[in-house]
Amino acid sequence: MTVLTWIILFTLFGGALSVLGASLVLFLPKRIISKALPFGVSFATGALLSVSFVGLVPHALEEVGHDHFHALSITILGGLMFFFVLEKMVLWRHCHHDDCEGHVDVHTHSHKSAGTLILVGDSVHNFVDGVLIAAAFLTDIHLGVVTALAVTTHEIPQEIGDFAILLQSGFSRKKAILYNVVSSLATLVGGLVAYFWLADFEHILPYVLAFAAASFIYIAVADLIPTLHKRVNPAAAIEQILLMVAGIALIGWLHGFIH
Repeated sequence: MTVLTWIILFTLFGGALSVLGASLVLFLPKRIISKALPFGVSFATGALLSVSFVGLVPHALEEVGHDHFHALSITILGGLMFFFVLEKMVLWRHCHHDDCEGHVDVHTHSHKSAGTLILVGDSVHNFVDGVLIAAAFLTDIHLGVVTALAVTTHEIPQEIGDFAILLQSGFSRKKAILYNVVSSLATLVGGLVAYFWLADFEHILPYVLAFAAASFIYIAVADLIPTLHKRVNPAAAIEQILLMVAGIALIGWLHGFIH
């Protein structure tokens, strides 16, 4: 097979397998899912922060070098502002559509916008995964296979957390699966872009990584953590902290495994 064929097969395989593995949880009874959602959100918060600060940001810093640290920081700051404005637009759209000024539960719409943002962030992240997989295949076929499998392995726990967020945001099970499948196709797009235009695209990659990190940081800090603070009893706090640490540790371990 040609290198392009390997890239197409494994970017499709990786995205589909991670979504399939995570979506299996959706076939559990609704009662169990309802009880499990808070656990998933806590785990997702830790996972998103870990992906950002353990994986994306350090990798972006390594790529740009010391002379461009300031530009990369500005990219992260700009990304945070972009997602703040995007969430404002989502909130306004929901309120305007429902003619809800003065009686809307803003937290409900905040959860919906969190679901939208997680799909945007996931698409950027999947695109970057596709670029990295293609770069590995262009270096060596065996390295490409190992990289694709490792990326898929580290995506599954994150996808589980993403499904939890989408369900809590009001998405149905079918829509959660459909939108995640569409988002996973960004891996294929990233692989094709890297294969055909890697030389021209390479200098932009660190800033794409920084933008993806900004999206995950914003979701975790602005949307998920406030949700966790609604449960104030000590037992819930300990549970949330342990699950966040588990999410951080698992993503950190898998990131080390990939490298």
